[in-house]
Amino acid sequence: MKLASLRDPIHRRDGCLVVVSSDLTRCLDARSIAPTLQAALDDWAQIEPSLQALSARVNSGEGMAFDPSGCLSPLPRAYQWADGSAYVNHVALVRKARGAELPPSFWSDPLMYQGGSDGFLAPRDNIPFVDSQWGLDFEAELAVITDDVSQACDERTARQSIRLLMLVNDVSLRGLIPGELTKGFGFFQSKPASAFSPVAVTPDELGTAWDGGRAHLPLLVQLNGREFGRANAGVDMTFDFPALIAHATTTRSLAAGTIIGSGTVSNRDADGGPGRPIVEGGLGYSCIAEQRTVEQLRTGTISTPFLSPGDQVKIEMRDADGRSIFGAIDQRVVAFERS
Repeated sequence: MKLASLRDPIHRRDGCLVVVSSDLTRCLDARSIAPTLQAALDDWAQIEPSLQALSARVNSGEGMAFDPSGCLSPLPRAYQWADGSAYVNHVALVRKARGAELPPSFWSDPLMYQGGSDGFLAPRDNIPFVDSQWGLDFEAELAVITDDVSQACDERTARQSIRLLMLVNDVSLRGLIPGELTKGFGFFQSKPASAFSPVAVTPDELGTAWDGGRAHLPLLVQLNGREFGRANAGVDMTFDFPALIAHATTTRSLAAGTIIGSGTVSNRDADGGPGRPIVEGGLGYSCIAEQRTVEQLRTGTISTPFLSPGDQVKIEMRDADGRSIFGAIDQRVVAFERS
C-alpha cells in the first residue's frame, strides 16, 4: 500500500490523505477513512484494513491521476523526527573531513539526533540558499514511520512497530556543523527542514528487498541531471531500523507517527576503501561531503562545490523491474528571500 498527502487549501498544514496505486499513476481520496496520515497512524490497527481495501480498488484501475507535484511530504509535520547514523562509513568520512577521530563505540552504539519536525519541505519544494559559507548539502536516506512503541522495547518489538517507509533528503549546512558540535549540545541551525518522498509505503511494497530491517536496493541520487550516487541501502548498514528504534526507546516511548531516519546511505568500496565516484566505476555518494572528503584523501584537493542556486537534486529508489517505489524527491536550490 502506498499513501500520500496532497495539498489541500482547507487543511494546508497536513494535507489530505490519498491511497496511491503501486505504479504511482492513480490515487483515491481516503478522507472518509482518515483525514490525514497522522490520523490513520493514530488508529492504525482499525484503519489499515479499510485503507488496504481502497488500495485494492486503486490498483484495479479506479481513481484519478496522481501528480507528485501536488504532494506534501507524507507527514507534512510530525510529532517526532529522529535521525540515526546507521552507515558508519559515512560517519567516519565526514568526521575525517573535520579532523575528528572515530571513537570505537560508534560501531556498537548508534548516533542519533532529534531534528525539527514542526514542518517539512514537500518533495518538489525548493531548497533555500542563504549563504555560501554555510555549505549547503543534501543527504539521501531512508526512514521508517512507527506505530506507538513502548519504552525499552527490544528489537523484535521494534521490528513489528514499523508501519511505513519513505525516502529523505536531510538538508545539512556543513559549514555550521563544526561550530555547533564544538558547543557540545548537538545540531540545530545546521539542520534546516528536511524533505521526504511523495509517497510512504508499507514494507510489503518492497517485496523481497525488505528483510524486516533493511531495504536491499540502490538509493539513486542525481545532481543536475547526472548520476551522483547509487549506494545500496542494505549494504554497510551497521544498525538496522529495529536497532535504531530500540535505541530511541531506551529512555522514552515513541508516539505513533514517529519518523526514524537511517542517516546518509554509504557504501565502502569493494577493496574496503571509502568509495569511488560513479565516473570511476564506484557507487558514488549520497551527499556532497563524502565526495569532497574522498577527493581530499585521494588527491589533496577538493574539486566538488557544495550546492548553490540553480542546482537540482533528485533522490529515488527503484525496484528490480526499474519501477519507482516512492516517487522522487526532486528539488531545486533557490536564493532565500525573506518574507
